[in-house]
Amino acid sequence: MRVVIVEDEALFRHGLVSLLAGSEIDVVGTAGDAGSALDVVRRARPDLLITDVRIPPGGTTDGLDTALQLRREQPGLAVMVLSQFVARRHGAQLLRQDARGVGYQLKQRVGHVPTFLADLRRVAGGGTALDPDVVRLLLGHAGDPVERLTPRQREVLALVAQGRSNAAIAARLGIGEKAVVAHTSRIYDELGIHEDGDDHRRVLAVLRFLAGD
Repeated sequence: MRVVIVEDEALFRHGLVSLLAGSEIDVVGTAGDAGSALDVVRRARPDLLITDVRIPPGGTTDGLDTALQLRREQPGLAVMVLSQFVARRHGAQLLRQDARGVGYQLKQRVGHVPTFLADLRRVAGGGTALDPDVVRLLLGHAGDPVERLTPRQREVLALVAQGRSNAAIAARLGIGEKAVVAHTSRIYDELGIHEDGDDHRRVLAVLRFLAGD
């Protein structure tokens, strides 16, 4: 897996480089601002971009703006947002652009390195990995179809948005996998998502989940 890291805090950036290098992940470039990030990613063409939200020159949502631009230029580029902040509108836009290969983790909640590394690999492979707090904030912007879901269905959909498997959802909620399958089936029906492969429907469900932002 080839990775570019975009982070303006030098100590954090170097620490992340060391962590990934020790896990046999190939860091092919780093950048501390949006302009450099564009140059590095265009040149290195990585599998995964790890980026903060607030980077120079604007220090607001430049990291997400850069990620959105690069995914338009390089379809299939996976993005892991790693930040202290949740930018709801831009985060939802990133997922709506293509929810496959997108993660959003909060720096202050990454407490288990093996789980974080597994999330990176899942996102690079086309999956999703969203922090539960990010999901809760984005859920507040869900559109009318999502409002029709039952509380349990909303719980299941939130866990789907985090990239959880049916088995993991069942364990988290204390229900059987068959119950999870039944809930997701009803969610697809309620959101008007027709049969087209289960993985594809899960991605579409996440998009509908965010459609009201």
